[in-house]
Amino acid sequence: GRACLSHSEPRARDGRSGEEEEEEEEEEGRYQLYPGHIPTSPLQKALLAAGSAFMALCDPYRHDMVAVLGETTGCLALPNLRDKMKHHPEGYRILQERPRIRLSTLDMARLRGLPDGSLGREYVRFLENNKVSPDTRMPPKFVDDEELAYVIQRYREVHDLMHTLLGMPTNMLGEVVVKWFEAIQTGLPMCVLGAAFGPVRLSARKLQVLATELVPWAIRSGRNASCILNVYYEQRWEQPVESLREEIGIFPPP
Repeated sequence: GRACLSHSEPRARDGRSGEEEEEEEEEEGRYQLYPGHIPTSPLQKALLAAGSAFMALCDPYRHDMVAVLGETTGCLALPNLRDKMKHHPEGYRILQERPRIRLSTLDMARLRGLPDGSLGREYVRFLENNKVSPDTRMPPKFVDDEELAYVIQRYREVHDLMHTLLGMPTNMLGEVVVKWFEAIQTGLPMCVLGAAFGPVRLSARKLQVLATELVPWAIRSGRNASCILNVYYEQRWEQPVESLREEIGIFPPP
């Protein structure tokens, strides 16, 4: 008959135990840190960054590629954003409580019933007019730190609120303006790339408006505004947009 299987620890194909493989992965920093996390080496990140940048430039509406680019190139910007949040009372509370902006966490009926001009009402109006949903934001995969993964998730989920506060639609012109503001605010290379190369798809007339009015305003607002991640937007739905702009330091749209 067949020999009985040993009761000793099962071995991997190359003779190493599963425990040894786990220890080796931990030593190399390649173990999963949060659900959905895909551990990658610096070389893998560089290849992902190059490939996603190329695809995002070819098609700026490839949000999956834009997301990968943001995660694989944000190694300096994300810790800086996290530190800004930690040193601000509201930002620190956000890091501790980890709120999410999703359809499952939003009372859309209540927000629709808020007065015109309030953050909640204008946010819902933006979503409906542009046919977008907060649930389309991809969860992070390639950020090798659980807290930093939340920071980039939070950045993604407040992106539509930036459109609302800046009064910009989701067309290419509006996206470029928001990217200029976010590039100044966050320092994320993905935002810088979008701000720099997004205008190549615009008409001459829109380029003139962008260069003479919108970009200077977005840059001034980005420099003047406090960190956009330090606002607990979920607790500001009733606040008038104009009041929140003034509080954050965003100049009125031109």
